[in-house]
Amino acid sequence: MGGAPKKKRYMLTIKDILITVCALTGAALMCLLLRQVDEGDIYVSMIFLLAVAVVSRFTTGYFYGIAASVIGVLGVSYAFTAPYFEFSLYVPGYPLSFVSMLAVSITTSTMTTQIKRHEEQRYQAQVEEMSANLLRAVSHDLRTPLTSISGAASLLAEQKDMLRENQEALLKEIVDDSNWLVRMVENLLSITRINATPADLRKTAEAAEEVISESVRKFRKHFDHPQVEITLPDELLMVPMDPILIEQVLTNLLENVFYHAPSATRVTLRLWQKDGWAVFEVADDGPGIPPKKLPDLFKGESRSDAPSDGSHSMGIGLCVCKTIILAHGGDITAKNQPGGGACFRFRLPVKEVRHESRDDHPDC
Repeated sequence: MGGAPKKKRYMLTIKDILITVCALTGAALMCLLLRQVDEGDIYVSMIFLLAVAVVSRFTTGYFYGIAASVIGVLGVSYAFTAPYFEFSLYVPGYPLSFVSMLAVSITTSTMTTQIKRHEEQRYQAQVEEMSANLLRAVSHDLRTPLTSISGAASLLAEQKDMLRENQEALLKEIVDDSNWLVRMVENLLSITRINATPADLRKTAEAAEEVISESVRKFRKHFDHPQVEITLPDELLMVPMDPILIEQVLTNLLENVFYHAPSATRVTLRLWQKDGWAVFEVADDGPGIPPKKLPDLFKGESRSDAPSDGSHSMGIGLCVCKTIILAHGGDITAKNQPGGGACFRFRLPVKEVRHESRDDHPDC
């Protein structure tokens, strides 16, 4: 049991060492190349400070950033500062320059590491908040269908002479609530597949078109309406993802249309690529989302205005969706379309890069 964490720590150490060596070696090679063009050494300290920032950003903890600072300062002082390839404490300004660059390097390393840790803490806080909301939603949403199933089963067992049509109605109620509970458990199992940080999620390059097709197939297996129209890009789009989790997101969004927009006749599922993002969109022609619900839509809070028996809450499904997309390094939004209907959109990075910008598609 303890072998896996030890192996993981070993792999992280190897990765951190490789990043540090590559960053410092790259800085040194760049300085050597620039020396062929410019005999000065003003640019040297800036290049090594950039290398220190890169090491601090992409390694774990403070050690590697500070180590890169010390090694970088020694390297600059020895190989790129006159007199070259020797340490001389008697050159005017040499000790002060040495200490100043070391101080700036360590400060840069510390600040970069603190920013990275702050981002990780913010992500963890979001996950904990959604987990708490999810727990509240589960405690509310499981109670109603379980009570309904128990009550219907008791009636069937006690009243042997019940009319055939009444028996069929109760059986249909049991089947519907049982199917909903199965989908609820699938959502909960999806959450358990997500570890504490996005870096721990096992992602592989998958054809987004195939994931969409599988999600629509699963939706069609249980629901015969509304009609689903799929719009795909001309070229195959490969996206790093956990396909099972992204299928769950798309399935949840499609099921929300069935349960919460019963008047909708059409759902449009679109996919396109823009600025390094794969953008997925699920839009319907129903009545839309009540404006007062939009701010808290993804917090896992149960809806009391469900259209059928009140047991099919939108909240838990959307909370699961946000948790999954957040773990993939993406984002998810919801809004009402100008012409009517709800529009849900989420983005996944096409490459393993975290982006901060957000674009809006003109049709939603």
